[in-house]
Amino acid sequence: MTSPFRLRTAVAAAVAVGLAGAAAVGAAAVGAAASPKATTAAATATTSAATTATTATTGGGPSSPAGGAADAAKTNTVKADRHDVKQWEQFRLHGKVTGIKEGTAVHLQQKQHGTWKTLPGTSVVNRSLDYSMRVKLGIKGLNHVRTVVAGQPSNAVAVTVH
Repeated sequence: MTSPFRLRTAVAAAVAVGLAGAAAVGAAAVGAAASPKATTAAATATTSAATTATTATTGGGPSSPAGGAADAAKTNTVKADRHDVKQWEQFRLHGKVTGIKEGTAVHLQQKQHGTWKTLPGTSVVNRSLDYSMRVKLGIKGLNHVRTVVAGQPSNAVAVTVH
């Protein structure tokens, strides 16, 4: 009566491992009915294969961070088309993102009194993972602006308003 249980365990392990390891697990299950030593060897091989498959798919391992490479791949860079403008004169910010989906909202921020304040201007990331927004600033002097996309802030751009 122990053979069906061992076979079910091998089949469950085959699902966990995937198609690549299914043939090896199936062969181990056939040998499992013959001897208990074969069952132990099949379980060890299945566990090892499952660990290898999980590490390969997640990119995880002892030295890799829990977040994976997806978090590290998010970038947001921005450039201004002009760095000297008159008060309330329009200029453009052009940006490029990586690791962020098309259609994600882009928010404009300005540094005021040492903290970043979100301004009413918004834009959207296009399918080329670029964005552009028109900006008008009224505070005279050196202004620092940046964009935030999916929580990822860009580099600060200095714009002097005369």
